[in-house]
Amino acid sequence: QVPLVESGGGLVQAGGSLRLSCAASGRTASTAVMGWFRQAPGKEREFVAAISGSGGLTYYANSVKGRFTISRDNAKNSVYLQMSSLKPEDTAVYYCASRRSWSGDVRATYEYNYWGQGTQVTVSS
Repeated sequence: QVPLVESGGGLVQAGGSLRLSCAASGRTASTAVMGWFRQAPGKEREFVAAISGSGGLTYYANSVKGRFTISRDNAKNSVYLQMSSLKPEDTAVYYCASRRSWSGDVRATYEYNYWGQGTQVTVSS
C-alpha cells in the first residue's frame, strides 16, 4: 500500500501561486509513478501532471503546461505540485495518486492504484 496525504490547498486570487504537497508512505513510495488529478464540481476527474519514480520523466495536461510544475523528493517520500498564474478554472479538489510504472497512459485514472483524500484549491477572480 502507498497511503497518500495531500496538503497545501487553499484560497488564492487569480494570478497567484500555491504549492501542493503529497506525502506517501509504504516501501514502494519512492519508486512509484505519481500523478496529480483534479475534479471540479459537476465534472469528471481529470489528469493534471505525472512524474516518474526517478523524477526524470514528467508529463502535463495542456491546460496547465507552463504554469504548473510537478516534482518529487524521494528522500522525503513527497511529491509536489507548484501552481503559478492560477486561473478561476483551476478551482477544484486536487488529488495525488500512485501507480507502479510509467507504461500505458499516465493520464488514465484507472491506471492508478492509490489515491489521497484530496485538497481543495479555490481561485477567485
